[in-house]
Amino acid sequence: MTCYALFETAIGWAGVAWNDAGLVACHLPEREAETARAGFLRRFPDASEATIPERLALTIAGIQALMRGEKADLSDAPLDLSRTPEFHAKVYEIARRIPAGETLTYGEIAVQLGDRLLAQDVGQALGKNPWPIVVPCHRVTAAGGKLGGFSARGGAQTKLRLLAIEGAKAAAQGDLFA
Repeated sequence: MTCYALFETAIGWAGVAWNDAGLVACHLPEREAETARAGFLRRFPDASEATIPERLALTIAGIQALMRGEKADLSDAPLDLSRTPEFHAKVYEIARRIPAGETLTYGEIAVQLGDRLLAQDVGQALGKNPWPIVVPCHRVTAAGGKLGGFSARGGAQTKLRLLAIEGAKAAAQGDLFA
């Protein structure tokens, strides 16, 4: 059974969905709680709204801290990887190790996976990331100091905002979209 809960952050209402195995999804902050709720119910129409379980309390506190611009490590957040392709899981594992305020490029992750030619595949995997913030895909940028894409609502502007909140050097660069 999938459950979900919404919680307030410094920049809006975020949420998490979970089952017995761990998190199945995260929802980036929205201005209105109802927008976040509708997003979960589109993805998980049979999900039930519930109280956040104690085992996810540190994850929620970490997400809230990151949205306040504080450093937080979410690498121990429990994820349900049962529906995640193996390649994606490897990409997500590397992305989870990127500290707040830091970035890696798609190519750098590809090299860690053993083949620099996998950069586009890395981008595609991150575009399907069901756990934004917990799997910090916003910390992965394109080559040459460019921002790269972002599939969440608001696209690259949302990515830039998250990087700015974290104080990432990439957010301070002037020509990220060129």
